[in-house]
Amino acid sequence: MNESDATAREGGAGAPRYSRRLSDKILIAFHHACDQADFEVAEQLLHILETMLNRRPQHPDGNRRRTIESLVAAHERLWHLRHQEADQG
Repeated sequence: MNESDATAREGGAGAPRYSRRLSDKILIAFHHACDQADFEVAEQLLHILETMLNRRPQHPDGNRRRTIESLVAAHERLWHLRHQEADQG
């Protein structure tokens, strides 16, 4: 397979290679860590997401507010899971 075949198979030179934003993938990983009760990893993933959001946006895309709302919801989920674990323990 030559280089042009590989480019065509990937959807062309100008097409995005990934369909989800990195922040969405980190949020998915956060929820996966919560599902497995790995709260330390979940907290670290939230910290990474916060770091990304605190940077100046390179491309204002209108999704920042939605991402911030998702981050707040994720913090609430982690708080509830940790307190649920403390109450049972």
